[in-house]
Amino acid sequence: MNQSKLFFITGVSSGFGRALATEAMKAGHRVVGTVRNQQAKEAFEAVAPGQCFGRILDVTDFDAIAPLVNATEQDIGAVDVLVNNAGYGHEGIMEESPLSEALHQFDVNVFGAVAVIKAFLPYFRTRRAGHILNITSMGGFITMPGISYYCGSKFALQGISETLSKELKPFNIKVTAIQPGSFRTDWAGRSMVRSPRSINDYDHSFGPIRETREKRSGHQPGDPLKAARAILHLLNHPEPPASLLLGSDAVTFVRDKLQQMTADIAAWENVSRSTDG
Repeated sequence: MNQSKLFFITGVSSGFGRALATEAMKAGHRVVGTVRNQQAKEAFEAVAPGQCFGRILDVTDFDAIAPLVNATEQDIGAVDVLVNNAGYGHEGIMEESPLSEALHQFDVNVFGAVAVIKAFLPYFRTRRAGHILNITSMGGFITMPGISYYCGSKFALQGISETLSKELKPFNIKVTAIQPGSFRTDWAGRSMVRSPRSINDYDHSFGPIRETREKRSGHQPGDPLKAARAILHLLNHPEPPASLLLGSDAVTFVRDKLQQMTADIAAWENVSRSTDG
């Protein structure tokens, strides 16, 4: 991208948000980044004074989102790229996991992102410009045991992103769901909420999965900085995709699921077609 852009990125304290903010600033762009407290705000703004702007926001405080977006547009400038990155992982067998944890998972990963998008859309639509990036996951298409709440939230955001890309196309507003695989972020470490184990029947099937996931944290194949550079490259493309997989594991797992889906459709096609009037 030759022209400097203004990014608005939720959750820039760590992970993909921090990596993308860092690489965007290296490329000469300005970044408004949301964080959870004053200390994180000061740390973020110290990275590149005058080029990065920290703003305190909890994305589940829905009433605070529109005023912050309005102030950003008025005080800092017209935002070109919105990145909904704020989110976290929840791990737990569904039967063992309280419903309250599902509600909070969706509040952060889905409804917070929706609220931010809705606050920016009037500006983007008026300008007939803008690019919305929603950080979903390969878990927004494939599933694994023990992360049903997380996958459910990412499936939801993936569906919203793909629908939104069609609704906003007439206004020259682009929407891309970024679907990372396993990356060296805090997702499986300090950022993950884990429901306590309580049902022995799941010990054999789920115990090793939880142990492996904890041990792999920090050793995943994906490099967040390389992911950030790939995203910046995407933003420079005249026809960006509605979804972009990041990571070789994401490509492999998604292809495997597509092959299984194709086989299931073929095996059950007669039954599927038999329901027409």
